[in-house]
Amino acid sequence: MLVAIAGAHGKIAVKLAARLTARGDQVIGLIRNPDHAADVKAVGAEPLLCDLEKNTVQEVAAAVQGADAVVFAAGAGPGSGAERKLTVDRDGAVKLLEATAERAVPYVIVSSVGAENPPPPEDDDVFSVYLRAKAEADAAVKASERDWTILRPGRLTDDPGTGRARIDTDPFRGEVAREDVAAVIEAVLHEPRASHRILYVNGGEHPVEQALENAVQP
Repeated sequence: MLVAIAGAHGKIAVKLAARLTARGDQVIGLIRNPDHAADVKAVGAEPLLCDLEKNTVQEVAAAVQGADAVVFAAGAGPGSGAERKLTVDRDGAVKLLEATAERAVPYVIVSSVGAENPPPPEDDDVFSVYLRAKAEADAAVKASERDWTILRPGRLTDDPGTGRARIDTDPFRGEVAREDVAAVIEAVLHEPRASHRILYVNGGEHPVEQALENAVQP
């Protein structure tokens, strides 16, 4: 499988790329900063300069041409203002969606718990804008005519991964190591039954594969 990851230098994305390449998948890592290329290459991915804020839909489409699946793991990041929550977390996700529409490439997006019930527009603090941006991106993904999976983890940590998780289709809050989120994305990419599902992810007791199995059962 050839997987294109947007935001490939992010903490989850780097761990995901390492996991995918270790199992034999190929990974294209979209980055906007050329200084990040070596880090992405170090985990086995092919770094490719592509800025979702600046490049056109056609240019993004060319960058991910041939991919069997795409993962949107990009984000404006801590310290960024409200405007970039919209231009990256929302508009960047939609641009990648549009760029892969013609081939209907399966799409996995890393969202956030809270996007199911975002704050009202009058709440204009950065985190509220972030949750609305995620909610709007998720809505665009759900409306698309393709296989999609939306992941909504709780509070992310840099703790070592446990290989275990709780995955549910109903909202719940908690925290989860970024390594374990990467493990869940890896599993989702290889589990067709995860298509057309919103999955909430946090730390848990079950191995990731079993946790996903429990969540996608009919």
